[in-house]
Amino acid sequence: MPRRKPGRERPQQRKKTHHTESGDAFRCVGCRMDVPMIAPGTAHRNHCPHCLTSLHVDHRIPGDRRAGCRGRMAALSVTVRRDGEWLIIHDCQSCGGLSANRIAGDDNALALLRIAIRPLSDTRLPVSALLAL
Repeated sequence: MPRRKPGRERPQQRKKTHHTESGDAFRCVGCRMDVPMIAPGTAHRNHCPHCLTSLHVDHRIPGDRRAGCRGRMAALSVTVRRDGEWLIIHDCQSCGGLSANRIAGDDNALALLRIAIRPLSDTRLPVSALLAL
């Protein structure tokens, strides 16, 4: 293969990023689907409704976008508030931080149930002990 001439370097091309026409969507880091920013039931969309994957963007307050990590956050488990509202517990794959995020009205119900019943499939814990809680 012939070598390039040392004085002729090509300029670096700009990376083509995916933006929608209105700029109100983002691409999921888990399943690569386009996710609308508007979510029923919450003011700040912070996870994919299909695979429940998120990015570590919020620091302390939902919507503040002050986290410097920007790591991928996997859905670890779910918890339920006293009023019956479900929260997804996300684990950051980069820094190990945990966060609780409200579910949205369009989240995948099957994915939520898979996470919710995951402790029942653990053979180390007796099912009767979990059901007594």
